[in-house]
Amino acid sequence: MTEITEGSKAPAFDMATADGGRASLDALKGRKVVLYFFPKADTPGCTTEGQDFSALIAAFDQAGAAVIGVSRDPVKKLDRFKAKYDLKVVLASDEPEDVTEAYGVWVQKTLYGREYMGIERATFLIDGTGVVRRVWHKVSVKNHAAEVLAAVQSL
Repeated sequence: MTEITEGSKAPAFDMATADGGRASLDALKGRKVVLYFFPKADTPGCTTEGQDFSALIAAFDQAGAAVIGVSRDPVKKLDRFKAKYDLKVVLASDEPEDVTEAYGVWVQKTLYGREYMGIERATFLIDGTGVVRRVWHKVSVKNHAAEVLAAVQSL
C-alpha cells in the first residue's frame, strides 16, 4: 500500500453512489475533487461531517469542486443515510474495498483496547489534473469542512 502524499497522482476511482449514480475521477477531470473517507454511515461523527460538508456545498460548487464522501457501506445504506439527514454531498460506496486500499485509509484502529481494521477519517483534495494538492489524515470533524473549503478556494 502506497501512501498518497501532496503532489502525487490521485489513484483512479469509479464507485456506485447513493441515488443510483456513479462517481469517477475520469468523469470529474477538469474539476477539483474533495474525496473524504468516513468510517460508517449514520454514526455521530460521520453524520456531523456529512452535514458540515452539505451546509457548504454551494460554496464548494462555486469554487468548482465536487465533494464525495466514501465509506464501505452498501449503496442502500448510503441512500437511507443521505435521505435521513438530507445530505447534499455525493456518497459513494467502496464495497469492493479497492478505493480505500488505494488511498491508504484502510488501517488498523484501536477502540477500548480492541484492535480492528477500519477506515481512517481522511480527506484528499485533488486538482483538475488529477494531482493531490492537500491531504488530511486522522481528521477531527469540528471545522474540517470549512478548512477544506478554504483550501479549495486557494487553488
